Amino acid sequence: MWRYIGLRLVQLVPVIVIASVAVWLMIYLVPGDPAVARVGAEASPEQLAIARREIGLDQPLPVQYARWLFAAVRGDLGTSIATRVPVLTLLSQRIPATLHLAVASMLIAALIALPVALFAAVRPNGWFARMVGLYVSLTLAVPTFWLGILMVLAFGVWLRLVPSSGYVAIWDDPVSAISHLILPALALGMYISGVLIRFLRTALQEALDQDYVRTARSKGLSEPTVVRRHALRNALIPAVTVIALHFGSFLGGAVVTEAVFNYPGLGRLILDAVVLRDYSVVQGAILMVVITFSLINLTVDVLYRFLDPRIRYQ
Repeated sequence: MWRYIGLRLVQLVPVIVIASVAVWLMIYLVPGDPAVARVGAEASPEQLAIARREIGLDQPLPVQYARWLFAAVRGDLGTSIATRVPVLTLLSQRIPATLHLAVASMLIAALIALPVALFAAVRPNGWFARMVGLYVSLTLAVPTFWLGILMVLAFGVWLRLVPSSGYVAIWDDPVSAISHLILPALALGMYISGVLIRFLRTALQEALDQDYVRTARSKGLSEPTVVRRHALRNALIPAVTVIALHFGSFLGGAVVTEAVFNYPGLGRLILDAVVLRDYSVVQGAILMVVITFSLINLTVDVLYRFLDPRIRYQ
């Protein structure tokens, strides 16, 4: 196992390098000039030339990339062109909010999906299973931004039960943090719960039809024990994959949801940086997202081994 983890970590290096090249080139293919974003469209040619020299745009592209990559390896992701604040500082300010939203959304999705999928898989022809199918269809069909707007109107404007926007760090005020977090987390969590229910229910139904489950039943084990000890662990493998993919995407920023709830997460930071042509922030944020996704994929591969002991890594 440790040999496999070490090998995967080594394989991440070329993946991250190739991804960094792609990210860096794509940013420079976007129309616009970062120097204009710094000094303004009314600046003189001399001011633009000075700004381009300060940013490093007067150097050849390979030199610019090499300087950026070596600085990134040292932990220096550059300085924001628009605000002149270090990119690492901006990311460190937004990552806690994004992490709170991602964890809360996944927790809500799991709390909804696990018992619902279990009950629907055990009784696939009952009325509850049909209602679950309707719930899944609705959660997958309804856009999260529309659901978020309805939640803002219902719970934030009309009933005034919870704040409809903003963010409070959980270590500053836990109660206020949860009240600010519940609406965006619920909007995302309900969508992911529909995806999880679909995968988990299908996987459970397939597992319950396997020979090892019939053998466990023939030994006299109760149905809850058979489902919990034998079927559920194998059925969790596709569910873990779905959770990991969506968790990684949320760490990259749930842009639409953050915009609806005015939530200061990483996605909002990337969106604002794209609008302002703040290339340094976009490059640093996307590079961090790529690294995060790679590490999440590695973590999921390791979890597979604990969920199913039959899986072996060479």
